Amino acid sequence: MDRALPEQIARAMAESESVEPDQLGISLEDYVSTDAIRDLVRHDSDSWRLRFETPNHVVAVTADNQVIVDGEPVRTLS
Repeated sequence: MDRALPEQIARAMAESESVEPDQLGISLEDYVSTDAIRDLVRHDSDSWRLRFETPNHVVAVTADNQVIVDGEPVRTLS
């Protein structure tokens, strides 16, 4: 799952715009450390939430594996 996390988050952002991830026009790594996301997902605690902003979205990734884009749950990390 770790390698796919940034891709899953980008896909959630793209789904919120009804486009493909390569049409977002941004690189996720320019706005958040993908290593930090991986570290949090592996963390034992179940009470964390990571929030970051891109030019078009506010994105949150939660301890229960949810990706929330602009306040709407879009995807569950697998």
